[in-house]
Amino acid sequence: MGVNDGVEEAVAAAFREEWGQVVATLIRVTGDWDLAEECAQDAFAQALDRWRRDGVPRRPGAWLTTTARNRALDVLRREAVGAQKLREVAVSSRDEGTYDPYNAYNLYEPNSDDGSEVGDDRLRLIFTCCHPALAIEARVALTLRTLAGLTTPEIARAFLVPEATMAQRLVRAKRKIRNAGIPYRVPPAHLLPERTTGVLGVLYLLFNEGYAASAGADLVRTNLSAEAIRLARVLARLMPDEPEVLGLLALLLLHDARSGTRVDACGDLVTLEDQDRTAWDTAEADEGAALLETALRRGRPGPYQIQAAIAACHTTAATAGETDWADIAALYGELRRFVPSAVVRLNRAVAVGMSKGSGAGLALVAELEKEGELDAYHLLPATRADLLRRAGRTVEAAEAYERALSLVENAAERRFLEKRLAECRSV
Repeated sequence: MGVNDGVEEAVAAAFREEWGQVVATLIRVTGDWDLAEECAQDAFAQALDRWRRDGVPRRPGAWLTTTARNRALDVLRREAVGAQKLREVAVSSRDEGTYDPYNAYNLYEPNSDDGSEVGDDRLRLIFTCCHPALAIEARVALTLRTLAGLTTPEIARAFLVPEATMAQRLVRAKRKIRNAGIPYRVPPAHLLPERTTGVLGVLYLLFNEGYAASAGADLVRTNLSAEAIRLARVLARLMPDEPEVLGLLALLLLHDARSGTRVDACGDLVTLEDQDRTAWDTAEADEGAALLETALRRGRPGPYQIQAAIAACHTTAATAGETDWADIAALYGELRRFVPSAVVRLNRAVAVGMSKGSGAGLALVAELEKEGELDAYHLLPATRADLLRRAGRTVEAAEAYERALSLVENAAERRFLEKRLAECRSV
C-alpha cells in the first residue's frame, strides 16, 4: 500500500470514528449547525494534504477538532457580527475549560459543565435534535446527518422518501432549532420521558445503517452500529428504569452478536439460515437476553422490547430449522399494535410464509404490493422472490429478483440477488 493510500485510509477511518464528535463539539462551541458541518468538512479535506506531509497525528480526532475550530473562528472573524460572537465563544470556552492556548487538544475532551449528568457532546447533540418542538422524522434525520455523518441520500433511503424531500426536512429542522433557541444539552430528569421516543429512534436507525448499509460497497458499517450501541449504553445508564431503553440496547446487542457472520470473506451477504451459529458472539447475545428479561419484568412492553424478543428467537435457535417462526409471526402481530407500518407487515409476511407455507406469505405480500406503499423498497420484491423460490416457482421468482435488482443500492445485496437470480434461471 502506498503512502497516499495509507493517508486516505486514515482519513476515512477518522471520518467514521470522529465525525460525530467533531461536529458535536463545534456546535457546542459556536452554536451554529451549518458552520459546524462546513468547518468539519474542511478539516477532513485539510487532513488529506497535511497528513501526507506531516504524517497521521497521534490523536486524529483532536487534530481534526482543533483544525475545524480554528476554521470556524476564522469564518466568524470575517462576519459582520463576528466580534460579539467571538467574545461569547471566548467566554464559553474559558468557562467550560474547552480551550487552552498552550494545549489546543484540550478542547477535544468532553465536559459536563452545562448542568447535565452526562459529559458527552454526542449525547447532548442527540437530545437537542430530539426536542419535542421538532417532528419525529426531522429529529431522527437531523441527528443521523449531523452526528453520524450520513449523507442526505442515505437518510432519504432509510426513510423511503425522495432526496429533495429529506434535504428540505433537514433545512427546516436546523432553522427551527435556531429560531426557537432550543438548548444544546441533555435535559433534566423530569423532561427526559418526552424526548425518549425520538432518541431511541435515532439510535435504532443509526444502528440499522451500520448493520445493513443502505448503499455503498459494504453491507456492514461497524463504526455506525458500534456508535449506536455505545450511545445506547450511555442512555441506559442515564435512564436505568425505562424498559424501552433497555429493550433497545438488548435489541442492538442481539443483532450485533450475529454481525460477524453476515458477510463472508469476500464481503458477500450470508443469509441468517446459512450463518455459522457457532461463530456468533455468545457473550453479547447473553447480555442482550438478560437485558430483555430485565426490561420485560417492568411490565411495560413496547416496540423495542418486542423486536428484541424476535431477535432472541433467532439467536436462541440452535439451528435454522429449530427457529420458532410461529412465535415470531405472533410477535410481529403484536408489534403492529405499536408500529402499524408496511415494513413490519412485510416482516410478518416472511414469518408467516416460513411457519404456514409460502402461499400464506405470498398472500400477505400481494396485499402490500396492491397498496403500493413499498413500491420503491427492494426488499418487497426480494421477499416475494424468496417465497416463490421456496415454493419451486422459479420463473416467477426470477422476475421478482429482477425487480428487486432494479431498486437495490447496496453492492453486497446486489451480488446476493444476482446469485439468486442466476440460480432460478439455471433450473
